[in-house]
Amino acid sequence: MQNRIYLDNAATTPLDPEVLEAMIPVMRDLFGNPSSTHGHGRKVKALIEEARGTIAKLLKCQPSEIFFTSGGTEADNLALRSAVMYKGVKNIITSAIEHHAVLHTAEELHKSGMATMHLVQLDENGHVNLAHLQELLNTLPNSMVSLMHANNEIGNLLNVEAVGNAAHQSGALFHCDTVQTMGHYPFDLSLGNIDYLAAAAHKFNGPKGVGFIYMNKAHRLPPQITGGAQEREVRGGTENVYGIIGMAKALEICYRDMEKKRQHIQGLKDLMMQLLEAEIPGIEFNGDSKGACLYTVLSTSFPPSDSGNMLLFNLDIAGISASGGSACSSGSNTGSHVIGAIRPNTDRTTVRFSFGKFNTEADIRAVVEKLKTWYSAAVEA
Repeated sequence: MQNRIYLDNAATTPLDPEVLEAMIPVMRDLFGNPSSTHGHGRKVKALIEEARGTIAKLLKCQPSEIFFTSGGTEADNLALRSAVMYKGVKNIITSAIEHHAVLHTAEELHKSGMATMHLVQLDENGHVNLAHLQELLNTLPNSMVSLMHANNEIGNLLNVEAVGNAAHQSGALFHCDTVQTMGHYPFDLSLGNIDYLAAAAHKFNGPKGVGFIYMNKAHRLPPQITGGAQEREVRGGTENVYGIIGMAKALEICYRDMEKKRQHIQGLKDLMMQLLEAEIPGIEFNGDSKGACLYTVLSTSFPPSDSGNMLLFNLDIAGISASGGSACSSGSNTGSHVIGAIRPNTDRTTVRFSFGKFNTEADIRAVVEKLKTWYSAAVEA
């Protein structure tokens, strides 16, 4: 696997060596249950609270507003289900291109009759139509707006401040899935325009199986996982101690190196777009790729070709890891709901290339050269 080129960082990222170094001593030496009151337990509990404090300081919120989960999916579920069950939310306003952790949860709540799901309109690039959002907010009381900061397939960025302000001015709650953007952009939760926020460590070079939900102190919710008093009785179950320690360290590194990392990764994305446009006539990019777009994601739409449906397979065989859409939907034969929403009936093959801090210019040039060779052969044939 060492010779493979990894361009699927939106699915997951490699563990940062500094994060592993922070986790190993805890995994090796500190095994106490953080709920135990003896010395072994207290020492581990102190590390968890230190990690919580680190995350809260970086995000400019209170430690009591950070609750650890198994990842972004659980955090999204917790926000939507609890808001409907305990906060009186009757309308969920979301979009057709949200992650399934939000869409499927909203659909289930809709089918059960507990809340009604409403889809905000999108423009031709896949951005949320803010005027239509306002129309929905004006007519739907007891609402929660649930929109992601950046789409995981096409990278479109949401104007979080505008959406949060519109929701609050209408008396609605705002839940934002930041799984793709946490660690890549700074957040100031003290501004108060976000009520609930979801994040996952493995998207910013932290460990898998751990994430967190931010809940504004004015909107703390009862638990969905019961049976224990952990996480101040919001999320029962013994904490993922090693994951929590690693996640805090990973986010700390992200904030420390944020601008340097952004410049590096943006340069890789720009280079790939430039080379693809030069080498593959008819190449297109999905979403607002050259505008308000996450710098780690490039959704490419390749010209129709007899071998188009084999493109991902051929990339994999050539030692290149990329994605046709969200990795959370791997194995599905239904195609990408995101691409289907913005480019219905397209006959093009979509590949999502997503970049990380460990990628190099050599990676990009090698991938484009391989793609050029395939498409040149297809044209000649």
